[in-house]
Amino acid sequence: MSAPATPLLDRITSPADLRSLSLEELRALAGELRNDIIHSVSKTGGHFASNLGVVELTIALHRVFDTPDERLVWDVGHQTYAHKILTGRRNRMPTLRQTDGLSGFPKREESPYDSFVAGHSSTSISAALGMAIAAKRAESNRRAVAIIGDGAMSAGMAFEALNNAGAADANLIVVLNDNEMSISNNVGALSNYLTRLLSGRFYNTMRRQGEKILATLPPLYELARRAEEHMKGMVTPSTLFEEFGFNYYGPIDGHDLPTLITTLANLKKLEGPQLLHVVTKKGKGYEPAECEPTLYHGVGKFKVEAGFETTTGNQPTYTEVFGQWLLDQAAADPRLYAITPAMSEGSGMVAFAERHPGRYFDVGIAEQHALTFAAGLACEGVKPVVAIYSTFLQRAYDQLIHDIALQNLPVLLAVDRGGLVGADGPTHAGAFDLSFLRCIPNMIIAAPSDAAECRRLLSTCYQHPGPTAVRYPRGAGPAVEVPADLDTVPIGKGVVRRHGKEIAILAFGSRVAAALTAAEAVNATVVDMRFVKPLDIDLILALAETHRTLVTVEENALAGGAGSAVAEALTARGITIPVHHLGLPDRFIEHGDPQTLLTRCGLDASGIENRLHALLD
Repeated sequence: MSAPATPLLDRITSPADLRSLSLEELRALAGELRNDIIHSVSKTGGHFASNLGVVELTIALHRVFDTPDERLVWDVGHQTYAHKILTGRRNRMPTLRQTDGLSGFPKREESPYDSFVAGHSSTSISAALGMAIAAKRAESNRRAVAIIGDGAMSAGMAFEALNNAGAADANLIVVLNDNEMSISNNVGALSNYLTRLLSGRFYNTMRRQGEKILATLPPLYELARRAEEHMKGMVTPSTLFEEFGFNYYGPIDGHDLPTLITTLANLKKLEGPQLLHVVTKKGKGYEPAECEPTLYHGVGKFKVEAGFETTTGNQPTYTEVFGQWLLDQAAADPRLYAITPAMSEGSGMVAFAERHPGRYFDVGIAEQHALTFAAGLACEGVKPVVAIYSTFLQRAYDQLIHDIALQNLPVLLAVDRGGLVGADGPTHAGAFDLSFLRCIPNMIIAAPSDAAECRRLLSTCYQHPGPTAVRYPRGAGPAVEVPADLDTVPIGKGVVRRHGKEIAILAFGSRVAAALTAAEAVNATVVDMRFVKPLDIDLILALAETHRTLVTVEENALAGGAGSAVAEALTARGITIPVHHLGLPDRFIEHGDPQTLLTRCGLDASGIENRLHALLD
């Protein structure tokens, strides 16, 4: 009885090993790779459906291109698990997204095969174009390939890059991964055949020679160009990309390895910008993910046989509190319109979208547009609420300043994922919002300490006739009873949560609970400041008179954050008192368990307590 064959995946230590395999072996490898991802992510959690959808595409890219010398730039980066496995990191997959483990996104420090960090969408074409131009300048034939999803293509930045790439005439290849199956009728034997034909050297050589000859006869050249566009228009979705200066090929089946490999090999030989349109299926190979790709976009640990199930704790998350508040406030005020830049599920807006479809706008991955769109609505008497992750708000900073704050428009920003986010790491951490928001004139900034405060502060800021931001963390806060009303609180007024002596802790947002625990050990006063802007100056001055030391605590960068605001306020009034600041250090905080990360930053209860003891010694 012969021994079982060694799995092909066990023989792959780098992409070079792919290039000696037959097509049949590559097909078998795709199956092994898909199973490896399923079982790996079931143990660690992570992005799931998108990774299962690009297995064949990843194999084909590494088969055709001489990586890492030739650059693969993945858009967003949550689709790179197969890429990581094939580039020598398979043995580290059990540490994926864990503290000190493998990143869930491309990371240049992690591997030479990771050409560009990609935690935000729609950056790949710009980055790959820069690499292609650099290669051209160095007189290198090295290719740069951007792999971008159809959702990411909705962002203006992607089209800015396409426009620049067409004019630059660099050797750039863009692979548009269409996983919505919106043009699936075009995907089949005929479309695959035509794409192989049109991307081949013979067709493109004839095309270039014909262009040279016809260029001397402008009327005939224009006639030929229009005829070609008409012919392509019968078998492709549009000629939009050709207008940008790209040669467009596709759509082809993104799970058909022979067609993928042949087409990519053809495109590699061509000069100038090329765009290949492939159609893939999210969750391919795991039926529950195929049926519900949204649910399986990002998952926690699960049993492969049973599938992934969402669990809801007894305490609602801040996101859930926002979602319920949005429904209640919309019922009370027909002027409320809700906007999200492609984060409906993550921002807790699904129920609102179903109940108020005419007042709900998912603008796609277009944060800049989302804010200026909200500004336009506000100009006409609408009360816009923009639900946006802190890290994505960074992308619309100019629009926040110029289009909303400058005009003092009543737009409420529900800023989710404030502070550290854990497994997603520095690309998704909301570490800077308090700093970059508080320097903007007309802004009101609130930081709730628990779910009940979150609801009150949302109601308060919604009623304010100018721009406001309510910034709250991921997950659930301390156990509290969340009110059902829409009560408000005075803007700019904090609340003393614990009376003590000598040391007064001015805590902002998520760190109030930890500060209360730490204060018990040294009998310190604790204030829930509630607002970062405006500060409760009267309360701060009163604390400065009755305590020998002030300590500020926030889950935000220390530079320019809430603590800085307190120090500035005291200095402006000539108050001299020791003020110590606790917050996120001046570095990007890597991915890992959220509590572990807070401990390392000294922002858990023990860390705060240790700092208090040191001040008293």
